[in-house]
Amino acid sequence: MHTKSPHRQSDSPKEECGIFGVFGVEKAAGHVHRGLFALQHRGQEGCGIVVSDGAHVRSHKGQGLVSEVFSDPTVLPEDWNRGIGHVRYSTTGSTRIHNVQPLVVECVDGIWALAHNGNLTNADKLRRMYQDAGAIFQTSTDSEVLVHILADPMYRRRPQRVARALAELRGAFAFLIMTKDCVMAARDPHGFRPLSIGRLGDGYVFASETCAMAQTGAEYLRDVEPGELVMVDETGLHSSMFADPPAHRAHCVFEMVYFARPDSVVFGDNVHEIRMQYGACLAKEHPVEGDIVIPVPDSGNSAALGYSRESGIPFDFGFIRNHYIGRTFIMPEAEQRSAGVDLKLAVLPQVVDGKRVIVVDDSIVRGTTVQRRVAWLRSAGAKEVHVRISCPPVAHPCFYGIDFPTREELIAGGQSVEEIREFIGADTLGYLSEEGLLSPFENASDYCKACFSGEYPLSVEGLGDKNRHESLNPELPFNR
Repeated sequence: MHTKSPHRQSDSPKEECGIFGVFGVEKAAGHVHRGLFALQHRGQEGCGIVVSDGAHVRSHKGQGLVSEVFSDPTVLPEDWNRGIGHVRYSTTGSTRIHNVQPLVVECVDGIWALAHNGNLTNADKLRRMYQDAGAIFQTSTDSEVLVHILADPMYRRRPQRVARALAELRGAFAFLIMTKDCVMAARDPHGFRPLSIGRLGDGYVFASETCAMAQTGAEYLRDVEPGELVMVDETGLHSSMFADPPAHRAHCVFEMVYFARPDSVVFGDNVHEIRMQYGACLAKEHPVEGDIVIPVPDSGNSAALGYSRESGIPFDFGFIRNHYIGRTFIMPEAEQRSAGVDLKLAVLPQVVDGKRVIVVDDSIVRGTTVQRRVAWLRSAGAKEVHVRISCPPVAHPCFYGIDFPTREELIAGGQSVEEIREFIGADTLGYLSEEGLLSPFENASDYCKACFSGEYPLSVEGLGDKNRHESLNPELPFNR
């Protein structure tokens, strides 16, 4: 039986996944390793790398951070020239080792490896269809359905095999697929999740975020387009469309609010600059007299700076973050909640004592964490505490690759802004409006804001429990 990890009860949205790949690049394993380090913020449950020299394939993966799983630099061949990697936070499937990616399978025509960021909304239907036909699934992730489609004899006989297989999928996905001969990258027609192409020497790089390219010395070229399949082999880069994009894209706006690293360019915009604009807009929409503006680090830093500059109220750091806790320190769930411990942050009383404090954060999920932080600030001597949030109230779950709780667990799912303010104990509470959220973008209709509005661009009927695939596969050892 699966038990939820304690960190899932926290009051922040959970990262999704990050993918990175190279082809035609010397010392591929080292480059993928560095790329995953740069994407560590997108997933801390597990990670893996698969490399090839064109004749052989080697893989290594495990649970934990990149530094933990790859503590031995010789675990993979150093001189092979192609590889893909993945950092994982599970949006479907449990945290067990068999779910860590890249997935590697051997078919009649060779070895396939794939890494996925997103969530497939028709995975249940496809999974049952292939299980009814006799397929045995080795994981409880939605990603594995693509493996079985690719192995289907119907698709093996067709040209454009991968493109036709991808066309069967629905939902949010950015895939990296590797064979001995090539590395392929694909993005769903709505473009929910980011995926970019870069150049490194004579080879190519793919990454969820451009910060990973900078980390490896690659030059950003362009994004993989929604509905596009890009293949790189010994003859170069080849592009084709496996699906026609809809009139409007559905880029995840929460990449800008929280997930992406500030130094990344995502969906064509620099994340830091967008968050600065969010903070400035917050200052216009929810002005308040105060002595200092402080962020909740790190995701609140840019928005707080924008709020400070627009309002003219000085910026300072009232919280110090411990960057070395990570996700490996796990306290028993009940004890963690009752103790109300947040080991990541500490208050600086010298900064907030006697001050009217404006604290800027990226979002409120359950409300319990921000409630504690408001209490800490008051205990440290803050005269007033005004909370400003750089997105609208998160009132609806996400089915496209972000691990938000159920609507019942979301504090904004059933309470008004005033009720939330009273619960967290702030003097005032202001959320960024939906108009402010979309104001920095030229094509605002190209962004998905379902977690705020409840308007889903794709059907989510029948979706819910992220571990639902556990029960669909009785062959997995922990279901026996």
